Amino acid sequence: MQQIRQGDVLLVRLEQTPEAFLKESGRRLDHVQREHGRLVLAEGEATGHAHVIESPDAELVREDEELLGPGEAAELFLLVHGVEALPLVHEEHESLTVPPGVYRVVRQREYRDPQEWDDTDWDLVSD
Repeated sequence: MQQIRQGDVLLVRLEQTPEAFLKESGRRLDHVQREHGRLVLAEGEATGHAHVIESPDAELVREDEELLGPGEAAELFLLVHGVEALPLVHEEHESLTVPPGVYRVVRQREYRDPQEWDDTDWDLVSD
């Protein structure tokens, strides 16, 4: 299983082509709209910088949130089409190349002691 990490974003490669994933996943998936022509995998809460792919040969899809139970988060998937690797860019990290395939996009989380914080036990890492 191939993994690619850039800061607080981890891409975990699935063993399917993008076409097979969309056809066989059994999930109801929504396409994520581009922002200024870019696919934003994650946006930094602290800096406003983003992990992005600018190529038209990629797409982001997210599970339909209406079908999820309380407290469940929709999974995000990156689909890289074609035969060439695409650059994953972030202002504060080295650019990485992402080969064609299907990737689950995972955000790094950190534990927050509920006795010290008013909100949830787990929180996204601020990048």
